[in-house]
Amino acid sequence: RQAEEEALKNPPTWEELYAASVDFTAIVALSNCSGSLVRFKSSKTSDYAMVLTNGHCVGGGFIKPGEARVGETSTRTFNLLSSTGTGTLGTLRASQLMYATMTGTDMALYKLTSTYAQITARYRVAPLSITDRHPAAGTQIRIPSGFWRRMYSCSIDRFVPELREGGWSWKDSIRYTQPGCAVIGGTSGSPIISADSYEVIGINNTGNESGGRCTVNNPCEVDSMGNISFEKGASYGQQLHQIYDCIKDDGSIDLSLPACTLQKPATP
Repeated sequence: RQAEEEALKNPPTWEELYAASVDFTAIVALSNCSGSLVRFKSSKTSDYAMVLTNGHCVGGGFIKPGEARVGETSTRTFNLLSSTGTGTLGTLRASQLMYATMTGTDMALYKLTSTYAQITARYRVAPLSITDRHPAAGTQIRIPSGFWRRMYSCSIDRFVPELREGGWSWKDSIRYTQPGCAVIGGTSGSPIISADSYEVIGINNTGNESGGRCTVNNPCEVDSMGNISFEKGASYGQQLHQIYDCIKDDGSIDLSLPACTLQKPATP
């Protein structure tokens, strides 16, 4: 009875209560960022699994504006977390960097050496599904950081026509409500998960750290009329649904498909 009375003195917020339904299942930690074990809606259990993170988390220097990296050999490793985030189930290894860019969106997809079926059999973990639809403002979201093993909880505030940071530009970016999702360094690459559908509806990538204007770590917003605004503490993510216009029937990425708008590698 006493414990109940103490709890009532500091009741949890709705966001904290809702957040309990999303855990660290399928979340991974990278050496410098966060990420998640994901699948396309069309993926089969026999397909080689994929890990999603930011393009700026790939390493070897940031990917230049207007560039993309496609089909590169990789041996990167990822620590697969337990559902509570307190332990590590095992290590996943990449065979290929399927695609990465920091232009238009900020994403990287790695192909692993194990199939979804193998990972599920070994660790009892199923991947998160990437949505094929544009998310809606007001959607309750969770952002689980594998690097920090910390869960952020808020909702989608609105969509920014253009987000600029340094020389990079991102389209139709997701802005989070605050407080709740004041993300920090190391949360980059964390999936943005819908609290209702449990789908990955975006990928966390940046926030304005010190109140700067359009500089690295200080993104600014550009509206449809070209007006620029910026706010210290504002945090953002990028959408992913557009990747479905670039996927072939076998699950491979083909940037030459007619409807594909993902950034292509710069021609020499």
